[in-house]
Amino acid sequence: MFFRGPVGTANLFDPWADRTLRMETKENRQFRLAARPVGLPKDTDWERTVEPIPSPAAGEIVVEVIYLSLDPAMRGWLNDVRSYVPPVRIGEVMRAVGIGRVVASAAPEFAIGDYVTGPFGIQQFARIKASDVQKVDSNLAPLTTQLAVLGMPGMTAYFGLLDVGKPEPGNTVVVSGAAGAVGAAVGQIAKIKGCRVVGIAGGPDKCKYLVDELGFDAAIDYKSEDVAKRLRAECPKGIDVYFDNVGGDILDAALANLARKARVVICGAISQYNNTTPVRGPKNYMSLLVHRARMEGFLVFDYADRYAQAAKEMLGWIEEGKLVSREHVVQGIDTFPSTLLKLFSGENTGKLVLQVGSEN
Repeated sequence: MFFRGPVGTANLFDPWADRTLRMETKENRQFRLAARPVGLPKDTDWERTVEPIPSPAAGEIVVEVIYLSLDPAMRGWLNDVRSYVPPVRIGEVMRAVGIGRVVASAAPEFAIGDYVTGPFGIQQFARIKASDVQKVDSNLAPLTTQLAVLGMPGMTAYFGLLDVGKPEPGNTVVVSGAAGAVGAAVGQIAKIKGCRVVGIAGGPDKCKYLVDELGFDAAIDYKSEDVAKRLRAECPKGIDVYFDNVGGDILDAALANLARKARVVICGAISQYNNTTPVRGPKNYMSLLVHRARMEGFLVFDYADRYAQAAKEMLGWIEEGKLVSREHVVQGIDTFPSTLLKLFSGENTGKLVLQVGSEN
C-alpha cells in the first residue's frame, strides 16, 4: 500500500521528503465522541469523520494504525466524571491504544517502517509525539499478542496479581471475567506460581476453554450456575486471592467465602459500567473484617517503570508453553461501535482487537 516518496532534489525543499511514504489513500477515517452514552453506547453516540492524513511537525511521527485494543475501561472514559484519566471530550477522537507502522517521521529516532505502540485513537492514521510511543519488535511475538498478554492486559494481570494479590504456592486464587484478556492471564500466572485456580466466566464454551486450554483447576458458569454455591464447593477452605473484574453480585459471592488474610484485588467492574443507576457497592464488605482480609484497587500505569521486566518474564513463559494468549480479532474500522459492545455482551474470548490496517 505504501512506497517511498521521491528523494534527491525534493529534499532541497522538504527536509522530511525521504522520511515519508507516499500513500495511495489521502483519507483518514475516524470515530469521534458525539454524545455521552446513557447505558450501552449506541451508534448515534459516535460521529464518523474523514480528514486528510496529517503531516508530522518536528518531533512527531505519523502512524498507520494496524491494530487497536478494545478494553472495558473505554466505557468509563466516556463519562464526564473525575477518574484516573480525563474523560474523552465531545468531538474528540475516541481514545484507544494500538500498534501501527510509521509512515512519516520528523523525529530522528524513528524510521519509516518502524512498528510502534501508543495511544493512537480510533482512526486509520495518527499524528503523535515521538515521546508518546514505543518501538515494537515485530519478531518478538505476533503484533496482536503484544497488545494482549505482552500489552496492557498482561501487565494488568501480572502486577495486579503478583504485587497486589501476593499469591503464595498452595493458595486458592479465584478470578472473575476469567475468559477475558486480563482474567485469562491472571489464572495462568497463578498456576505458574503454584496456586489452585478457579475461574468464573459466562457459558460452557468459555468454561471449557479455561480448564482444557489454560489449565485452570475449575470453572464456574455464572450464566447457569449458583456462583456462591459453587465457590463454597470449589474453595472449601476459602478464597486466598480474589481478582475481581466484574463487581456486582459475583464480588459479593466471593466476599462471602474469603479465607483468613485473604487479598481482594479490584481491577474492574464490567457489570456496572453501563448502569443507568448509581454503581452498587459490595454488600458483604464486613467479611473483610471477619477474615482480617484486605481489598485494594490498583492502576497498571503505576508500574510503568517495570513493564520491560514483566514483559521479559512473560515472554519466557510463552516460550516455555506455560502462558497462552488468545486474541479475538475483528476487521474493519467501520465495525468499531458494534465491536466495542462485544465486551459487554460477553461475545469475545480473550483479547478483543480491532484490525484497522494491514501488517503487510
